[in-house]
Amino acid sequence: MSLQPGIKAPDFSLYNTEKEKVSLQDYKGRKLLILFFPLAFTSTCTKELCSVRDGITKYADMDADVVAISVDSIFTLLKFREEQHLNFPLLSDFNKETSEAYGSLYTTFGFDMKGVSKRSAFVVDREGILVYTEVLENAGEVPDFDKIVAAIKSIA
Repeated sequence: MSLQPGIKAPDFSLYNTEKEKVSLQDYKGRKLLILFFPLAFTSTCTKELCSVRDGITKYADMDADVVAISVDSIFTLLKFREEQHLNFPLLSDFNKETSEAYGSLYTTFGFDMKGVSKRSAFVVDREGILVYTEVLENAGEVPDFDKIVAAIKSIA
């Protein structure tokens, strides 16, 4: 399933690294960048999320929040967040339902792993409508952050 701009973003309710449930509704009235990533501690995921960490003020200045989602457990994500000093929430989609709802789930990933999140990016406006979607088939690539920033800026 491929989500397109202009439709309502699928709702989710996932646990963060502080063991609190976080839902899409928690961001109503805010701009939101949702990043899906395959696995904590892998090179491209670390590079991508550290890049977001280093540029977090850019998103804050645009009145946008950032969350990152993977199928890793909350315990793995907590260790990853601590080691990389990530300054935005990491959410565990351990049951793979949110990744599937967003069309961001590999059937088979490297080493025959089943059900790993695809690297992808979704920008959601203040009313919960998707304004930008990008799902990458190649886990070695990263989303186009220039297009993401432009999409966030386009939201009133």
